[in-house]
Amino acid sequence: MPIKVAAYCRVSTDKDEQLSSLESQRKYFAEYIEKAEDWDLVEVYYDEGVSGTSTRHREGFQRMMEDVYAGRIQLIITKEVSRFARNTVDTLSYTRQLKGLGVGVLFINDNINTLEPDGELRLTIMASMAQEESRKTSERVKWGQKRRMEQGVVFGRSMLGYDVRDGKMFINPEGADIVRLIFHKYVNENKGTHVIARELLEAGIHPYRVKEWSNTVILRVLRNEKYVGDLCQKKTYTPDYLTHSKKYNRGAEEKVYIRDHHEPIINRDMWERAQVILSGRALTDEQKSRHSCRYWCSGKIVCGECGERFVSRTKKLSKGIIYKAWRCAASAKHGTKKRDVHGVEVGCINQSVNEQVLLEAVGYVLRLMQINRRELIEEMRTEINAVVRNVPTVDIKSLESDILRIEVKKQTLLDRMLEGIVSSEDYKRQNSLYDEQILELQRRIDAHHQLKSELSYQARKMEECIDCVKRMLDFEEPDENICGEVTERITVYHGHTLGIKLRYVPVVMLRYRTSGRGSRYTAEYEMI
Repeated sequence: MPIKVAAYCRVSTDKDEQLSSLESQRKYFAEYIEKAEDWDLVEVYYDEGVSGTSTRHREGFQRMMEDVYAGRIQLIITKEVSRFARNTVDTLSYTRQLKGLGVGVLFINDNINTLEPDGELRLTIMASMAQEESRKTSERVKWGQKRRMEQGVVFGRSMLGYDVRDGKMFINPEGADIVRLIFHKYVNENKGTHVIARELLEAGIHPYRVKEWSNTVILRVLRNEKYVGDLCQKKTYTPDYLTHSKKYNRGAEEKVYIRDHHEPIINRDMWERAQVILSGRALTDEQKSRHSCRYWCSGKIVCGECGERFVSRTKKLSKGIIYKAWRCAASAKHGTKKRDVHGVEVGCINQSVNEQVLLEAVGYVLRLMQINRRELIEEMRTEINAVVRNVPTVDIKSLESDILRIEVKKQTLLDRMLEGIVSSEDYKRQNSLYDEQILELQRRIDAHHQLKSELSYQARKMEECIDCVKRMLDFEEPDENICGEVTERITVYHGHTLGIKLRYVPVVMLRYRTSGRGSRYTAEYEMI
C-alpha cells in the first residue's frame, strides 16, 4: 500500500520573484513525489508572504498539521530546515509530535529524516543554525531601517490628512481640512474632545480607519507631531524577533525625531497652543485615581442592554436639591437607540437610574442576607473545614528518599559503564528508565505541593469572605462606604430591573418602583 506523502513549502515575502519561486517549489515537490513508486501525493501545502520564525500565522502549515492528526498523511517532505521553521523550539516540537504519530519529516537539501536514529540530533543542529541566521537577519534589517529613518524615509501607512507613498508624505486635501477643523475647534473655540467627536459625527464627517469618532481619536490627532511637519519614528519596537510582537517604545530604544520633515497641515503656533491646552487638561496620576473612585459605585454599574458602562450625571433642581443619577454611556453620547448617518447602530434604550435607588437596592439585599446571617456563616465555615480535610496525606520524605536512592543507582551505573562492565547502549536504556522514575516521583511531590497550596489559598479566601460578610451584616442603615466596599457589580436593565452582585454573594435580581421627588421621593423593591 503506497505511503501518503505531503510536501510543505514557504516564501517569506509576497514579491513577484518570491511568488515565482513558490510556484516552482510546488511544481518540483509534486513531480518529486509522483516519481516515487511507493508514494502517493496527498497535497503540496504552502504559505506565502509570512515569516518562518513562528508557525502561529502560517495557515498552510496549520492545515497540514490538521490533516496529519486526521490520519491523511504518513510522511512530509520539505526543502530544508529553514523553510519548515526558523524557530528551534517550533521545529523540534512539531517534528516530535509528528514522530509520536508515526509521521516522519524528510528535509531534502539537509538530508535529514526525523525517523532515523540520529535525525533529531542533526535536526537540532540545523534548526539552531537557521534560528541564529534569522536573528542576524533581523538585526541587519533593524539596523538598515533605522539608518533609512534617520535619512527621512517614512515607515508607516497613510493617515488622516496625509498619504504615504514610497516613503514620503503627501497632503491629502480632504483629510487635511478635517485636521484643521479639529485643531480650530479645540484651540480657537475651546471645545473638549468629546464635544468635537459628537459634532463631527453629527456633521456626517467620517473618520479615517476607525469605526466612529471618539475623544480618544480626537486626542490622537491633537497629539500627532506629523501635523506640524515633524516626524517621530520607532514609537513601537519588536523586542523578540521570533514572535514579532510589538510594544510601545517607552525608552527601551532610541526614537528617531526629525523636525520640519514634511509640509505641515497645522502651523507651529497653533500646534504649540494645542499642546499647552492638552498639558493643562491632563490629569495627574493622583487625580486619575481620585476621579476613578469619585463615587461609591464608580466603574461598577453596567448596562444590561448594550454592555456599556454607566456614567454619572448631576443636576441642581428647584429649591437647591441636588439630583444625582447614572446613565448608560451609549445613551448619554448618542441618545436613544438608532442608526447614524453611516448606518451604524448607536445609542441605547436603557433609562437613567437615580443613585438613591442603587444605594437603597444594595441595602435591601444586605437586609435580605441578615435574615439568614448565622446559617450563612456556619455554611461557609463548614465549606472551609471540608477544604482543609481534602488535603491528602502524602509521605514527601519517603518520595524524596526514593529519588536519592535512584540517583545513587544512576551514579553506580555510570561507573560501571566507564569501567567497561556495562555497554553504552545498556547504559542509555537503563539511565533513561531511572530518569523516568525520578520524573514520576518529582511529579507526585510537585502535585502534592500544588494541591496543598491551592487548598490553602481557597481556605484563606473563604476566611476573608466570612470577615467581609460579617462587616456587611453589622450595620443599621447602609451608607456609601459600606455599599462601596461590598458591591462588586450592578447591572441595570430596561424596565426598572437591577442585578445586584455583592462580594462572595450570588447575583440578586430586583425590580423597583419609584414615586415622588425631592423630600417626598420613595422607592419599593421586590426580588424577581
